[in-house]
Amino acid sequence: MTRLSSADIDWMAALLLEAGTTEIMPRFRNLGEGAVQEKTSAADLVTEADVAAERMITAALLDRFPGSLVIGEEAVSDNPALLDDWSKTDRRAFVVDPIDGTFNFASGVASFGVMLAVVEAGETVAGIIHDPVGQDWIMAEKGAGAVLRRLDGRESALRVAEPAGSIGAMIGSASWQYMPEPERSLVAANLAQCLGNVGYRCAAQEYRLLAGGHIHFALYNKLMPWDHLAGALITEEAGGHVRRFDGSLYTPAHLGGGLLATTDPESWAIVREALWRS
Repeated sequence: MTRLSSADIDWMAALLLEAGTTEIMPRFRNLGEGAVQEKTSAADLVTEADVAAERMITAALLDRFPGSLVIGEEAVSDNPALLDDWSKTDRRAFVVDPIDGTFNFASGVASFGVMLAVVEAGETVAGIIHDPVGQDWIMAEKGAGAVLRRLDGRESALRVAEPAGSIGAMIGSASWQYMPEPERSLVAANLAQCLGNVGYRCAAQEYRLLAGGHIHFALYNKLMPWDHLAGALITEEAGGHVRRFDGSLYTPAHLGGGLLATTDPESWAIVREALWRS
């Protein structure tokens, strides 16, 4: 397996742009009857844009990188067995979320994104999050830092916010919806201690806020790889601290255990203690 080149990364960014331009945006606020379906609940949706974009991205990846593995959200929805030991393969794996924030997309709200992570030998080595509305990207390669890339090619380094020092000075995003009780109610109530809380129902945009220095933490209970691998790497490469709820490292193999991403280790400990305090 040859190492990914900068040309490969550029090609993947362009692929997500093409998917947004040809498959996603023409359907935004233009979904016909029968184009939106429920998966597990009224808050867990799939649209024809998700399916078309994932199909296009998957075909292009397999054409450029023959022999690789593509783990797409909609493909796994159809065949959950695809997740069995996928991160242990010797093959390069691409993890795709064709539209993160499908509920927003289907509702006509412009808060969604396309996410792509590259996994090699059980480790995330690259992550790209594309905003089809703004037509830009946040992206990172492991060990090379994280950047915001604009459509005209300009890039600026991403950097998490300076540590706030206390929970009362922090703005965060906490997705408590999938937590079991009584943890769900406890965390939701304790969020009132924060300076502010944002809830975009879209990890792609929440990771953008965190890696760009606009909020201090993001918390998730549900760990599907397409939702978090790219954002976790980008956050870490922007100087942040990402761990599961028990303090352990987050890897592509993890499908549970929650995730708390913050600006630094001290802030991680502050948030972990404050939001779970009885």
